[in-house]
Amino acid sequence: MDYELIIANLAAAGKTTESWESSDGSRVLILPHGGRVLGLFTPAGPANLLWTNPGLDSIGSALRLFESDEWQNPGGDRTWLAPEVDFNLPDYPKCERYCVPADLDPGHYTVVTDNGRVTLENSATLKLSRHERPVRLTISKSIGPALNPLRNEAEGLSEIEYAGYSLRARLELDDTNGTRASVGLWNLLQMPHGGEMIIPTYARAEPKIYLGNVAREDLIVTDKLVRYKMRAPGEQKIGIGATVTTGRAGYIYRVGEQTALVIRNFNVNPSGEYVDVHWQEPEKPGVVFQACNVNNALGSFSELEYHAPAIGPQLGKTVCEDESQVWGFRGPELEITAVARRLLTHYI
Repeated sequence: MDYELIIANLAAAGKTTESWESSDGSRVLILPHGGRVLGLFTPAGPANLLWTNPGLDSIGSALRLFESDEWQNPGGDRTWLAPEVDFNLPDYPKCERYCVPADLDPGHYTVVTDNGRVTLENSATLKLSRHERPVRLTISKSIGPALNPLRNEAEGLSEIEYAGYSLRARLELDDTNGTRASVGLWNLLQMPHGGEMIIPTYARAEPKIYLGNVAREDLIVTDKLVRYKMRAPGEQKIGIGATVTTGRAGYIYRVGEQTALVIRNFNVNPSGEYVDVHWQEPEKPGVVFQACNVNNALGSFSELEYHAPAIGPQLGKTVCEDESQVWGFRGPELEITAVARRLLTHYI
């Protein structure tokens, strides 16, 4: 979706935006409503590398999107909290009712620009379904540069466009009321539907099916790679644990005559406590990486999701600081495949 059109339609719907530009010409469109990186754009063109809700295509549909009583998902890169069973399933262990806490998303984000970075901050008091008391917390997100990791390896990659950014996220937990909850940051990056997720691993992974049924031909697992074709109707989700996850995953998809590749580079700590558990198996360990295929009434998009280790009084920490990078590439299929080989795995 076009950069200027998104800004204009959001403004007409009463939603302000912030624009940030890196020294390499990468442009990031920020939507304080929801605390999102809504768009990532290369210097060469106005087309977004991330998914945005088609409701932003016109003023009328944008107004309807933000007037809705349902969860408002404009798209892009958002931050939620884990465990999902505590924050999004208010009747847990019953799972019929799924809710997104409004104080988390869209929240009440404030914006500060300083030293070339844009910082979003939201404080909220949230109920947790498995705890008697609410928890008070603050999320801050800072957007800054992430230069092309292949900038010194340009041979054979001359026709590729690049844009990227870094995201520093901080979670501070105030547990003075004695909730004793374990809480973790959860970042979710949304891309256009119908592509393929590429997840390099240190050893053969055993992806956990979190949601729906994934067709055997859509999920290919080899000794050091998971490939997930995200094309099915409905909603499906897989998760991969911390011991095999390398801290990098990418999503490749077609854009007209070109191919796009969006990679997230994130931190993994196998010694950390990951708390996003399967709804039916809350006693088992959580996972660090998730991929969610959505093709239903919520929209058609594919999510690259990762978790930071949890914090909480019983874990001896009440502050978490996390940093990741998002690298976006667009160009001829052969060149994009070469980028995927270099940055993800030589098995592609």
